[in-house]
Amino acid sequence: MENKLQELTQKLYNEGVEKANEEADKIIKEAKSEADKIKKNAEKEAKGIIEEAEQKSEEIKKNVHAELELASKQTVRKVKQQITDLITSKVIDEPVKKAFDDEKFVKEIIETIIKNWDPQKKESVDLSVLLPEKLEKEFEKYFKAKTGKELNAKLELSFSDAVKGGFKIGPADNSYKISFSEEDFINFFKSYLRPKTGEMLFQGE
Repeated sequence: MENKLQELTQKLYNEGVEKANEEADKIIKEAKSEADKIKKNAEKEAKGIIEEAEQKSEEIKKNVHAELELASKQTVRKVKQQITDLITSKVIDEPVKKAFDDEKFVKEIIETIIKNWDPQKKESVDLSVLLPEKLEKEFEKYFKAKTGKELNAKLELSFSDAVKGGFKIGPADNSYKISFSEEDFINFFKSYLRPKTGEMLFQGE
């Protein structure tokens, strides 16, 4: 009887141990499976974060490169323009200013404009000329002697310190004035010469 009880006890113990081991194995397997799952998800998420970071880094690099390239082109263009403007100014500014300091040259221009003001009209034209104040004495005397028949025009002269060089001319009623200032001539010549100068300086670039 005692042996049977011992055998039964041993059997129950063995079954309990076996069941506990199975349960433990099952728990361990499930834990390992869950751990693998977590690990894979973490690796996947980490890979996604790295890929996104690399993509953003590449975009930033492209944008910076594009901005640097644009800034470089703009700087080169600006430097070329400055060089062209400097050379153009040296070539034009001084000769034009010198020409307008030549009273004879200015007189001849005014006379030519007056004589050709409106070739279609045969009658005398009343004109008004605005000149630099510094030329008043010389020009008033000169044109008073020339007005009338010789210029085919009645000429009204006025002088202002606001006009630094050149002159303005128009009908005596002051309905409009056409400017022939130093600045006008300089800008006119520069508008023509600037592109030509740029082509010569930077040909083939």
